[in-house]
Amino acid sequence: MRVLISGAAGFLGSHLVDRFLEEGYDVVGVDNFITGSPDNIAHLLGNPKFSFVEHDVTTFIYVAGQVDGVLHFASPASPIDYLELPIQTLKVGSLGTHKALGLAKAKQARFLLASTSEVYGDPQVHPQPEGYWGHVNPVGPRGVYDEAKRFAEAMTMAYHRTHGVDTRIARIFNTYGPRMRARDGRVVSNFIVQALKGEPLTIYGDGSQTRSFCFASDLVEGILRLFERGDADPVNLGNPSEFTVRELAELILQLTESQSSLVERPLPTDDPKVRRPDISRAQSMLEWSPQVSLEEGLKRTVAHFKAQLGA
Repeated sequence: MRVLISGAAGFLGSHLVDRFLEEGYDVVGVDNFITGSPDNIAHLLGNPKFSFVEHDVTTFIYVAGQVDGVLHFASPASPIDYLELPIQTLKVGSLGTHKALGLAKAKQARFLLASTSEVYGDPQVHPQPEGYWGHVNPVGPRGVYDEAKRFAEAMTMAYHRTHGVDTRIARIFNTYGPRMRARDGRVVSNFIVQALKGEPLTIYGDGSQTRSFCFASDLVEGILRLFERGDADPVNLGNPSEFTVRELAELILQLTESQSSLVERPLPTDDPKVRRPDISRAQSMLEWSPQVSLEEGLKRTVAHFKAQLGA
């Protein structure tokens, strides 16, 4: 089978490319490098089963030959990125999803949308099941990402219902691991880089807000299973183990043996107070649950940033 993966040079997209190649797929990677990096796919150059096209998916996507699957992962995904690139974020969630779905329809290919737990906003239901409609501020600064993904889900279901496209929707919760960018606005990468440099770890609010952290290899396994044996309704993919931001900071200080202090800053607008997936649907339908503990995953991620900072 041959699949197209948009956002292929990004943190998650590049891991997904690796996994699909390991499973024997031919992969066409697409990225415009707004937030992705050529370094993430440099090891694949020369691989006969991988080809790459530098392209902005908000414009018409042309691919010659057979395409059996389209996995739409293109989007700024960290707070710094989508706050600095609000219009591009809205365009890739709307126009980009439309173009990717159009390709899937034309090729009679299966389509998988990388959605996000951010569709739940600052949730009033905890943990968050797929049936929860969310609590999102559409005009707040985070709305450019939240609403782009909510629109993308609506577009995906419209193509499924109207045109019969075989679709999947993955609601991805906080994911971390190698190939994250330093200081990209995600809490794991920010804390690790600050700890390794001996800088104070910046906690927003009092650190009591919670997150659930899924290691990249676990997430990619869930995506693969969803693509191959899922259905059209949204599926939460994330780690149900819940930690406060302060607990995460203290664990990172321990693993890096850093003497950094913790400093508190005001909580950003509309920042979720809690975040934890209900993964019963993924467990029953996909027989999937995360395997990598937070401590083990952080050790691997710390090693990545040590090498990156050393270089």
